[in-house]
Amino acid sequence: MREHEERLEMEQAKLEEELSQQEQTASDEGYSWCLWSTVSFIIFFTIEMYRVDLLDAEIRPVEDEDVISESGSVTPGTMVLDKDVLRNFCDKCTYTSSHEIWRVREFVEGFADDLLESLRSICNRETDVEVGDFVGIGSMFESWKVGRPLICDLIVPFSPPEEYCFQFHLWCTASGDIPPNMQGCGRIKVIRCGDNEEHCLCGSANLGDDMLCLLHSRNDTIKVDHTLEELLCSKNTHSLAKDHVMKWFQISVTKAWGRISHKYDFEVTFRNLDTAGALKIRLRSGKVVLLNLIPVVQLEDTNAYFVSHFPSDCDSSPDPYWPLSFAVYERNLLRHFAKRLPQNSCHLRCFQIVTFLHRRQGALTGKSALTNYHLKTVLLHLLLTKRPSAWGISNMEDRLRDVFSFLQRSLQEKRLNHVVTGNRKIPEEVNVPEIFCKAEPINLFRSIVLHKELYAATVRHFHEMLQNAPVLMQEYSSRFSNGGLHHSLDENVSG
Repeated sequence: MREHEERLEMEQAKLEEELSQQEQTASDEGYSWCLWSTVSFIIFFTIEMYRVDLLDAEIRPVEDEDVISESGSVTPGTMVLDKDVLRNFCDKCTYTSSHEIWRVREFVEGFADDLLESLRSICNRETDVEVGDFVGIGSMFESWKVGRPLICDLIVPFSPPEEYCFQFHLWCTASGDIPPNMQGCGRIKVIRCGDNEEHCLCGSANLGDDMLCLLHSRNDTIKVDHTLEELLCSKNTHSLAKDHVMKWFQISVTKAWGRISHKYDFEVTFRNLDTAGALKIRLRSGKVVLLNLIPVVQLEDTNAYFVSHFPSDCDSSPDPYWPLSFAVYERNLLRHFAKRLPQNSCHLRCFQIVTFLHRRQGALTGKSALTNYHLKTVLLHLLLTKRPSAWGISNMEDRLRDVFSFLQRSLQEKRLNHVVTGNRKIPEEVNVPEIFCKAEPINLFRSIVLHKELYAATVRHFHEMLQNAPVLMQEYSSRFSNGGLHHSLDENVSG
């Protein structure tokens, strides 16, 4: 609808220019003016009708009465937070040992380096996909990890051979051709460099019997023609397919581990066959570390990456649309604030408390559409709007209420804007590209509010979490004090 509206506006501009020329040469000025007025009215009326339809399509599935506001329910303002219980909970329950995090990260990074180097060794550097160095993202690299087992998320960029390159089409550009329900996504096409012709890697690369083409399944017929005018891919598609990338990556990781497994005395398994690099490492001591290796495509020279899948995303976007991850910018934004906030600030502790309560509520009543990423987005919005001195350790109770209040208001308004896209408050130091700063904000709650039952269940989950928060913190603080739990939050907390 937005595309149609843009076309109508362009048509209006053309008509205006043509009619202006006609007005200069026409003998009957009154007739020209009447014609121009009539056409303008029709165009403006059509545009407004499409705009109304677009807005109606956005909000129709959810009505105002869907917001659950039970009488007598707990709100962030009425929630009872005992300062002693809160302090005791933070001191004993929220922080995983920084020394333990450092040791796990060092182990995972060393193992990932070895595994990816083994993967590169099985590739033909002239014809196969090139695998770059990993980048750490998520809780273990942002110092807010809560719960066990420990999970490390590493994104692994890959690129085509030198003869080829990727062409990107974003949702926020006029040439993107991305549906409105795919905000934050893009399409990736494979082209032969310098020719502006689209080609498939499998036309020139020998991938082997058990290696999959990034674009085609085994049943596709590949048309190989070395002339520049003809396409090398069949089925009239030249878009990079996420499903095929994940299969290729999983097969490659399996081969790579087979080449180096003799050097290690621990067990490595795939914990989810539908996810490319979801590995489970079980050490001889019995300790478990989860490692997510996520194949991604870097967007030109930015820190934005097209992600094949998110580890916690059960409902990923379909091919050929790749979601764009701004995780590196978000990590850099947290580092930016860490330099300016008071020593021993409360921002990460507030976040850890909220994520803990969210997970415990999920264990009690089942999972909801609310995610840790939503909660982190709320925290980042608050960090951008409140002065640094407001985040001292003595302000933790107030800031915790602010997090809950912001989340409650976002649920009531059915909108939670992405913190990076369309946000002019992002400091220049973070170096977010201008195209994303100027983009229309992405509503992270869009997929939730468009489904009435899902939205109602999410709001219900939030209210129950508020109501149970004091009891949960008191319970776990007591269990720590009585020696019932050790280390940070154990496996029971993971829900």
